[in-house]
Parts: sequence; structure tokens; C-alpha cells
Amino acid sequence: MPEFVNILPYLMLASLAILIFSGLPVAVLLAGLGVGFCLIGIALGEMQWIALLNVPLRIYGSINGSLIYPTVPMLLFMGIALEKSGIARDLLLCLQHSLGRVPAGMAIAVTFLGILLAPTAGVVGASVATLALIALPTMLDQGYRPALASGVVAAAGTLGLILPPAIMLFFLAGKLRVSIGHMFLATMWPAAILIALYLIYYMLAAWRSPPTPLNKGASQDWSDGWTPWQWLAFYIRGLVLPAGLIFLVLGSIIFAWATPPQSGAVGAAGGLLLMLLNGRLRWTLFREVVEATALMTAMVFFVVLAANVFSYPFRFFSGDEVVSGMLGGLALSDWGMLLTVISIIFILGFFIDWIEITIITLPLFLPVLADLDFAVHAGDNAGKALWMATLIALTLQTSFLTPPFGFALFFLKGAAPPEVKITDIYRGIIPIVGIQLLVIALVMLFPLLAQWLPAQVFH
Repeated sequence: MPEFVNILPYLMLASLAILIFSGLPVAVLLAGLGVGFCLIGIALGEMQWIALLNVPLRIYGSINGSLIYPTVPMLLFMGIALEKSGIARDLLLCLQHSLGRVPAGMAIAVTFLGILLAPTAGVVGASVATLALIALPTMLDQGYRPALASGVVAAAGTLGLILPPAIMLFFLAGKLRVSIGHMFLATMWPAAILIALYLIYYMLAAWRSPPTPLNKGASQDWSDGWTPWQWLAFYIRGLVLPAGLIFLVLGSIIFAWATPPQSGAVGAAGGLLLMLLNGRLRWTLFREVVEATALMTAMVFFVVLAANVFSYPFRFFSGDEVVSGMLGGLALSDWGMLLTVISIIFILGFFIDWIEITIITLPLFLPVLADLDFAVHAGDNAGKALWMATLIALTLQTSFLTPPFGFALFFLKGAAPPEVKITDIYRGIIPIVGIQLLVIALVMLFPLLAQWLPAQVFH
């Protein structure tokens, strides 16, 4: 019997790996496996019935005192309010108008829109599909090749994963025990390099094959005859106020002017105020925003809570030691182990969202990552944790974009017009993935890219 108990962690991992492709909701699967293996442990006499009471206590303990749980719903509300009220579309039109004479101006505008809508990137598929519905038809009408337009939209739709105040960064900061302010700043330089390389590529692509609008002049019909005052009001409503709201939320967290929940509350109230100022605050739209926020929040938190249920019997049966032993048995160097863990996370990103990877998989690797010695390369433990968190964030973003399995691409195909083929999407995303891999390599070789800005701000 003790021998059978020793294989329970392996059975838990194997069951999860197999059943995750069954189509069952991930949260239901995690909670079901957690409770099921608790019952198996009780039947084998390894656990007591009273141990089941630890499950709700464990869930309560994960929620109590956490800054993540009250912050996430309010940031999601802000992003969804901007998107569903049409403010995001106004923002795109403002950027398009201001960049009209710049090569690849529309592609640059879509990229900036992805930056400013970072809080909506709580779920990769939702953010990519939303941006595709807003921007892809316009880009095609302006004569962008389907491949280039698809690459632009996919890249912009996933940028929000690594740009503050992205929801994923909250969870990564919690798991690797770094402050949220440090985590936000750590991704800024890598993201800036990534965006700069994107824009250079877009301008070169537009220079080599200039877009030819299908209906010249039609794109400006909506603004014909506007006075300077109308333009000024449009820019204030559509660009200055949304951008100011995002920077206010971000700055208040980074510079500790407010706690994350307080900053999230400011963001939610600001989103509501922008809807009012734009004359779009209607009861039906407000209810739609609240319902969408509740559904997305419930989905994220249900997975988080279910992961706590799963991890209880897994750790009870020494599952952490099993994973550490399996990786340790590979006898890899520190660099080899880091690359192995990053590669596993990259492959998992083909099939499941960042929520499951961050909450379920990453904790299994944390003891292994903590034992790696990068003191010379990345500094003390705090600097190493910040560097690794940035690498993981970039790896996940890249994984969601990588063909043929990157599932952000399938959401893009589902929201794209019929003339955009999956082969167009694959062709358009290959240069983007190349840029992503280059930036990951740069951060891996030069940890200061992730560490310098937090060190300057919090010295």
C-alpha cells in the first residue's frame, strides 16, 4: 500500500494531462481531481476525513489579505467599459488620423490601441478577438495584405499580457514573491524594445508593399466638415482621457500613491465616467459591461480557487518533491534547467491559457527555480526572481502566437473576415514570433533589461 501512495502524485499529473483535453472546464477538472484524490487518500488510510475541511480553509487563506482579488475585477471592468462603449474604437480613429501620413500608420495605431487596452487582456482569446473585430476590417479596407494585418492584430492583442496593468503580471508577481510595482516596471524595457521592433518591421513591410485603400477617401467620410473645435473635443474624449486614465492607474500603483485595489477602483470609476462623458452610459450597456466583467472574473477566480483544491492533495502526497526529483534527475546545469522550465511553459502555452499555467504549473517549478544559482549573472534572489518573472511573461506571450498551435491565432481566425485564411495568419505571424524570440534572448542574456528600471525607481 505505501508503494501505491508514492505513485499518487504521478497519477494526479497524468490524470490532469489526459483530462485537460477532454473538453471539461479546467476549473471543474482541477477541483474534481483534488477532491477525488483526497477521497482516495482517505480510503487508503493516509488522510483523515477531517482533512477535507482543509480545502475550504485553504481557499479562504489564498483569498484573505491578497491584493489581487479586489483589484482584478475593477481593472477588467475598466477595460471592458472602454471596449464595449465604443471608446476603444474612437481611440483607434484618433490614432489613425494622427498617424495618417506615417508609413504603416494604421498598423502603428492598432499597436498603440493594444497597449492602451492592456487591462482587457485578462483572457488571450477575448483580447485578440476583440481587437480583430475592431481593427482587422479597417486594415483590410485600407489595402493591408491579410498576412500583415493578421500579424499586426495578433501581436497587438497579446501585448496587453506583458504591459502594466495587465492581470497576468499581478499573478506572476504573487507567485514569484516580487512587488507588483517592481513587476510592472520590469516588463517596461523589454516591452519597449519589442514594440520598437514591431513598428520598424511594419514600416519596412509597408514601404516594400504600400497599402492601397479599396475605397480611397471613404475612411475620412465620418469626419468630413469637422471644425477645429470638434476635432479637439474628439481627441480629448477619444485619446487624451482614455490614455490619461490608464497612466493614472499605472502610475498610482508603481509610485505607491495608492494600493492596487484603490488604483483599480479609480480605473473602474474612470471607465464609467468616460462612458458618461461620451454620452454612451445607458442602462443596457452598463448591464452588459457588468455581466461581462462578472463572467471573466468568475472564470479567472474559479480556476485559481480550483487550483488550490488540486494542490492540497498533491502537496500532501509530496508532489513538489516528485517534480523536483524528476527535474533534478536530468542532471542539467543551471542554464539547462532554466531553459528546460521555460521550454515546458512555452509548450503548455500552445494548449492552455496563462491562468492555468501561472496557477497550476508554475508553482510546481518554483522550488527548482529557487535553487538555481544565477548570483553572478542576475544578482541577488530578488533580482533573479524579477528576471525570471519577466522571462516567463515574455515566453507565455510568445507561445500564444507561435504556429501551428498558438491558440491566439485560432481566436483571430474566428473573428476575422472570411477572406482571411489561416495560412495568411501563419505567414503574418512568423516575423512577429522571430522578434519575440530575439527579445527573450536579449532579456535572458542581459538581466538588467528587466532589473534596471525598478532599481532606478525604487532605489
